[in-house]
Amino acid sequence: MRAIILAVALLLTAAPAQAALFDDLGGEAGIGHIVSLAAARFLGDPRIAATFGNTNMDRFQRMLTAQLCQVAGGPCLYKGHDMVAAHHGLDINQAQFNALVEDLQDAMTASGVAYHAQNRLLALLAPMQRDVVTR
Repeated sequence: MRAIILAVALLLTAAPAQAALFDDLGGEAGIGHIVSLAAARFLGDPRIAATFGNTNMDRFQRMLTAQLCQVAGGPCLYKGHDMVAAHHGLDINQAQFNALVEDLQDAMTASGVAYHAQNRLLALLAPMQRDVVTR
């Protein structure tokens, strides 16, 4: 019975915590700004720029904004591919994944996002690593 009560309590506190993260990231406009800065960094980063060579960056930015908005507890709905399908055939390695995360962190810092909020977002995104890194 205690386990059920604990599980319900955790579920009830998760939504407000995520909504607070959405707010800490600046809402949808703030997330869009972070994504715009991050995308520019991705394209300018020699470690990962080639990965984005055939990418429609406008669509990519819209989809990433929706995904981060949803993950952070915002009202957005990500309607893109799952991470396995989205990264199929890209042969992304751990170093490239780490470079992307560094660029995203730099974009969040440049946007004035506090480190604790950055860490909360990255913790929610971390499980995707196993679906993105394929070599």
